[in-house]
Amino acid sequence: MEKIKVAQFGLGPIGLECVRWILKKPTLELVGAIDIDPEKAGKPLSTLLGIKKLSGISVSPDLGKALKKSKPDVVLHTTQSSLEKVFPQIEAIVKAGINVISSTEELLIPELQHPLLARKIDQLAKKYNVTVLGTGVNPGFVMDTLPLCLSSMCLEIESIKVRRDLDAGKRRLPLQMKVGSCLTTEEFLNLKKEKKIGHVGLMESLDMILKGLGWVPDIIEETLDPVVADRNLETEYLKIMKGQVCGIKHCARALRNGKELVSLDLRMYVGAPESFDLIEIEGVPPIKARFMGGIQGDRATVAALINSIPRVLCADPGLLTMREIRLPMAFETLGV
Repeated sequence: MEKIKVAQFGLGPIGLECVRWILKKPTLELVGAIDIDPEKAGKPLSTLLGIKKLSGISVSPDLGKALKKSKPDVVLHTTQSSLEKVFPQIEAIVKAGINVISSTEELLIPELQHPLLARKIDQLAKKYNVTVLGTGVNPGFVMDTLPLCLSSMCLEIESIKVRRDLDAGKRRLPLQMKVGSCLTTEEFLNLKKEKKIGHVGLMESLDMILKGLGWVPDIIEETLDPVVADRNLETEYLKIMKGQVCGIKHCARALRNGKELVSLDLRMYVGAPESFDLIEIEGVPPIKARFMGGIQGDRATVAALINSIPRVLCADPGLLTMREIRLPMAFETLGV
């Protein structure tokens, strides 16, 4: 069986973890590594991974040259959250005739905030006969795809509630900083006004559920509040003093005729007493699913990207969402 050629674009913590798992999959072949960071450019990929040898692959800062040289079947793209910022990258990959699987949060439902860019990506993907998919653990699965999958067991649905609690203190430093750790409340609120803090993708998750069920609300609400430390906290990376921000509570709701259709409640903060994911569907029959410990974000994101490869390669051309590809599942798992 011919191996699937994969290039990795973006070599932060998620990108490097993708590389490690690509190397473990017998039907995948890593053919390229791209990152625009000048401190990484030109370095042997093995150096970034902390291993001795890796078939001579070096980090390329030039996307076009890297794609021309490596000729991958698919690019795993893990650079930024903003579709506006990554659009030139995705456009270049698509025009090279290569499929894209991206962790860019706004790409989950791109037409929500960037309808013109979404239309352009879809048109380009169809023109060059490739598929573009935005995926991940959240958004991409826990608060959108998974509730929709569970809804298939209901004959009638009145409402869906999803709550995700996460102890950010057990996660990597970028996430701890992303949720505002060590900020004052005033600093947090200023960043909130500038839309520079909060979870990217919550509104996309809400929109995905609404569109999946064909629901049209008359009110959509979004709230973002700081979680303030009630005691001194310490993580592997940070010391947070009592009174400082230690995370976020980010919520989104959709209502119709005064009744709540969908509620998404995301709480990510250092010192959370418990991590869990909870999905409640009020319907016939009702469903309540609780994931103890929660679905681990970083590795689950890597899994979402890698396990989408076979689905994307057999999908129709265009810009697709997680609702439109074949049922996602693991492949080549040990012991199978």
